Amino acid sequence: MANLTKLEQHLASRSYVEGYTPSQADVVVFKAISSAPSATANPHVARWYTHIKSYAAEHASLAGSSKAGEAFLGASSAPPAAADDDDDEVDLFGSDDEDDAEAERIKAERVAEYTKKKAGKPKTIAKSVVTLDVKPWDDETDMVALEAAVRSIQKEGLVWGGSKLVPIGYGIKKLQVNIVIEDELVSLDELQEQIAEFEDYVQSTDVAAMQKL
Repeated sequence: MANLTKLEQHLASRSYVEGYTPSQADVVVFKAISSAPSATANPHVARWYTHIKSYAAEHASLAGSSKAGEAFLGASSAPPAAADDDDDEVDLFGSDDEDDAEAERIKAERVAEYTKKKAGKPKTIAKSVVTLDVKPWDDETDMVALEAAVRSIQKEGLVWGGSKLVPIGYGIKKLQVNIVIEDELVSLDELQEQIAEFEDYVQSTDVAAMQKL
């Protein structure tokens, strides 16, 4: 079972369990949660859970190690050690019954092999297509000015796409805008915080949809 209290505190200032993209650390914690967390009791965990769930078909192919995720599991939930080494996991240490010199030699050889193997892999730039909902205060909010303010946010790895106004009731319309982000460069949480700073226009923002490119 996952420690939701500890995970909630961790995700309050982070998008993922480890690093800036989904990884095996997220997968191991996700699988330890039996059902969707309460958005009221654990809003950050609930947001993260929904996001990682969208990668369900890709869980096995996500990079990284589960080690960081194990810090958020109970003792009985930690996955058993694998019997065989994974292609990306290399034993860097010799066995206990080898003498020191031989152990150091084997360690050096395996470190060199691991480094060479990693260097030969092309780095994939992970990108996501996201639909953001930006809600105004009321029907008197200048939506043209609101959209201009939102689009004024410029940063590396962020591309603004098409948008439309969607009625939400009582004459109020929300701005629905599409963006493409590089996952390592752009944090959705930070982007939403920046949008919320336009407090004369913006009441709140939500991630309406998200998918990997």
